[in-house]
Amino acid sequence: MDVIRVELAGRGYDVTIEEGCVLQDFSANAREFLASYKGRKVPFVADTTTHSLFHETIDASLQTNGLIADWFIVEPGEGAKSWGILEKLTDWLLAQGVTRSDHVFALGGGVVGDLTGFACAITKRGCGFVQIPTTLLAQVDSSVGGKTAINTGAGKNLIGAFHQPSAVLIDPLVLNTLPTREMQAGYAEVLKYGLLGDAEFFNWLEENGPHVLARETGPLRHAIATSIKAKARIVAEDERETSGVRALLNLGHTFGHALEAETGFSADLLHGEAVALGMVLAARYSARRGELSEADAARTAKAIDAAGMRSEIAQLGLSCDGERLVDHMRHDKKMETGTLPFLLMKGIGEAYLARDVALDEVAAFMDEQLA
Repeated sequence: MDVIRVELAGRGYDVTIEEGCVLQDFSANAREFLASYKGRKVPFVADTTTHSLFHETIDASLQTNGLIADWFIVEPGEGAKSWGILEKLTDWLLAQGVTRSDHVFALGGGVVGDLTGFACAITKRGCGFVQIPTTLLAQVDSSVGGKTAINTGAGKNLIGAFHQPSAVLIDPLVLNTLPTREMQAGYAEVLKYGLLGDAEFFNWLEENGPHVLARETGPLRHAIATSIKAKARIVAEDERETSGVRALLNLGHTFGHALEAETGFSADLLHGEAVALGMVLAARYSARRGELSEADAARTAKAIDAAGMRSEIAQLGLSCDGERLVDHMRHDKKMETGTLPFLLMKGIGEAYLARDVALDEVAAFMDEQLA
């Protein structure tokens, strides 16, 4: 078992990584968060996929302890992160009689975690929740750090709140049900931690990435734990992204979100796949500025290729130009007084926040990449 503490000012929570902590003995591992539910049903939020895969195991574990789960189920995909679903979820939580001392359980990927976390942030001005991430992407990224949000017509994750979970339970065994493409998309976020601040970890991934993707126990656990430790350090230093440190976690996201927007936030391009392409673009743009060697930019693209993901935006078949992609970037929530900070690189493991990037230059660069 690995237990990683996310330390915050005056508070904190544990991230537990253990094979079977959800699938074999959920009630024992969640005991302190279930204590308030004697005589009441335990609220779980899941999508149809995670519910069908895991609800019987969780229901059985709860029943051995005299508890019953009640499930709020959403459709998979970004469409669940909407005003309408948020309203239904908060009304459901209130009907369940959830109190500020209770905990709601989010079983699923990043969409379920974001939606549940935001609902818990605003229900009775804040009730507790526990993250049970079931995708690699959610395990190493979105389940830790307290960013919660929904999407709107203006863009992705523009309405939300910082609301930290009370705990995160990570069972690597749940990843055995994950489709290969989803596993690859999550692995992009693992690579991100090496690229942004840990060259040694990136070197390790170049050698061991196939074992991680094959879900081999030792390498997979190491990759998850190393990623979470990196994120925990950054979140502890800059919880609400005010100093610029936490912005490092957005490596690849500004480029990636523009590609997601152009593909309609659809299954044509998963979030992790967009981040993967975004990191390649960030590396190449850094090389174009003379800040990163061409060799390191090529290593970045090679790592994405080796993981089975696209490393060229031309492969997406987009019918747009660079200016249109930059227009998507202008809606980025990080836009400040007409300036959009970009996460760029000076080397493998050396990401930094650049505030001097001219968007017309980015548009020209994107035109080159689209060709």
